[in-house]
Amino acid sequence: MNQSFYTGAVSAQQQNMRMGIQGNNLANINTYGFKAEKGRFGQLVYQQIKSADDEDQRVGSGASMLMSSTDHRAGSAYHTGRTQDYMIDGDGFFALKDLATNKTTFTRSGAFVVAQAGEGGRWYLTDGQGRFVLGRNGEPIEVTDPNAEQPVGIFDFDKYDGMQHTDGTRFVWNEKDGNVRMGTGKLLSGYLENSNVDLAEEMTKVIETQRAYGMALKLVQASDELETTINNLRG
Repeated sequence: MNQSFYTGAVSAQQQNMRMGIQGNNLANINTYGFKAEKGRFGQLVYQQIKSADDEDQRVGSGASMLMSSTDHRAGSAYHTGRTQDYMIDGDGFFALKDLATNKTTFTRSGAFVVAQAGEGGRWYLTDGQGRFVLGRNGEPIEVTDPNAEQPVGIFDFDKYDGMQHTDGTRFVWNEKDGNVRMGTGKLLSGYLENSNVDLAEEMTKVIETQRAYGMALKLVQASDELETTINNLRG
């Protein structure tokens, strides 16, 4: 297999992965608290060659999506008027605890509901999917007045590089992010944070990805035709 065929095939595969990221961003453009993902690319394989003036040079063969990073810029505010809808004005995250697994995840989506849970029929602030919202004391918030603003905690980290994006709008803390601390953001009741996905930017990336994918497939086709011609000449 010649190098151009390999380069084209790998590039097409990587552009398909990039399209998946763009598609997920567009699908969540109306998801409160969603943070856009961005693909990060790098050269796939390096070869050490000698140039005409006998100097060492590194030549790449194709590109690979090394990782995807999250754009943590804040989205715009949307006024809902619901008391148990919350938004963070500034830095920080809401904390959600799953008592079944004892795992805590973090989100910027504050669309919370009051639900009955546990023995005694007590009411707690939840995310509507069985996870409890943690208060400023780090414990689940027991609700006695569903029409009152609750003491929702805001938590933050030194940096966000290690945070793993799970399903929807939730993130998992990583030791790389440093210790969990109280956030400096201001809690707003009756508001939700819109997705920070930029429609124009994402559509531009989709067009770029489609064109790059098409060019990669043309390279594969041309390489295959060249290989076929060479084999016929050998025969």
